Amino acid sequence: MAYEKSIAAFKEAYSVIPGGVDSPVRAFSGVEGTPPFIERGEGGYLFDIDGNRYIDFVQSWGPLIFGHCDADIQAAVIETAKKGLSFGAPTTLETELANEIVSLFESIDKVRFVSSGTEAVMSAIRLARGVTGRDAILKFTGCYHGHSDSLLVQAGSGLATFGTPSSPGVPEDLTKHTLLATYNDILSVQQCFEALPEGIACVIIEPIAGNMGLVPADEAFLEELRYLCTKHGALLIFDEVMSGFRASLKGAQGISTVKPDIVTLGKVIGAGMPVGAFGASASIMKHLSPEGPVYQAGTLSGNPVAMAAGLTSLRKLKSNPSLYVTLANKAKKLMQGFAHAAEVVGIPLVTDVRGSMFGFFFSGKQVKNFDDALANDSKMFAKFHKGMLDRGVYLACSSYETGFICTATTDEMIEESIKAAYEVMAEIKGA
Repeated sequence: MAYEKSIAAFKEAYSVIPGGVDSPVRAFSGVEGTPPFIERGEGGYLFDIDGNRYIDFVQSWGPLIFGHCDADIQAAVIETAKKGLSFGAPTTLETELANEIVSLFESIDKVRFVSSGTEAVMSAIRLARGVTGRDAILKFTGCYHGHSDSLLVQAGSGLATFGTPSSPGVPEDLTKHTLLATYNDILSVQQCFEALPEGIACVIIEPIAGNMGLVPADEAFLEELRYLCTKHGALLIFDEVMSGFRASLKGAQGISTVKPDIVTLGKVIGAGMPVGAFGASASIMKHLSPEGPVYQAGTLSGNPVAMAAGLTSLRKLKSNPSLYVTLANKAKKLMQGFAHAAEVVGIPLVTDVRGSMFGFFFSGKQVKNFDDALANDSKMFAKFHKGMLDRGVYLACSSYETGFICTATTDEMIEESIKAAYEVMAEIKGA
């Protein structure tokens, strides 16, 4: 494939945008080559400014469960935009979307909309601190919850790609309140609680981690985590910004029996528009302003265009719950194909699937935590990614990210991708 126009566009962007991108992982620093500059999307495909077509397994990092330019969502957005883009005032669309979410999640009585996943998590943690009167929070290495100061202690995704465990510009006075535990290791959680007898405000976790690659939490681990939080009076926050409505109609909570105290959501409820949300029981949410003293606000929160997109997407999902079986089967077929290709050529590869989410590591053992993820062969992934891109398959540009199937992903696309995977792996093995 030719990338001349994208190379020129990246060079121009670099002169006026830090790193040439508005989110670090997009710079392709963890893989080989230059990022294609996208012109448009259509169903399960992306088209770049050089005219190249790609099978898209990123889907804007998750929100496009119905693919690019879904006719129903597009129509809802256009019709709403005709009436105005933002009012900074209440609309009935906010209530309608809130009702849809509340009806699906046992642990949510009320929900507050924001404009991003980062904002949702930041607000949820502030709420937890306000409810408990405690400062300390506990997170897990490898789980990414946005770029707010308290959470940039050690994370996955873009930070892992660059090998940076934390960020300059984050005061130690803030991070000293953040404890780190090991994902899927309950002993490390117990030690954190024991080390801080004055108490922890909340434990935040991706129940299905998607930012160190796809790494689901073990059910027994989540059960023990729930027990420890209840025992010590800490609130349990499930960050389902990525897994919400992706792993199942109810996210991780449609798979696990464990119920959190607070849930953060995003991605799919915006259907491609910027949106996030956090929700909890009425007794917790009453602490939030204007009902309570915990302050949170946002001019564009609940803006009508994002609400219309999300409402259309969620109603389409609710009307066809069997959709998740179809999506999961396609994800399994893709990963089985990748695993078979790797086995044939003699390359170690492990895979996993949760609903329409999939992940793979060039590793000889199943990945259970961030250390396991870091042990994967990232150099081989970089070569694999470049080979797949050159064959028209667009995968996440980091070995610490998750892939996504959309309803527009056809069996033919999956078969084409499996064929490409075999060719690339054979090429790498023979080099």
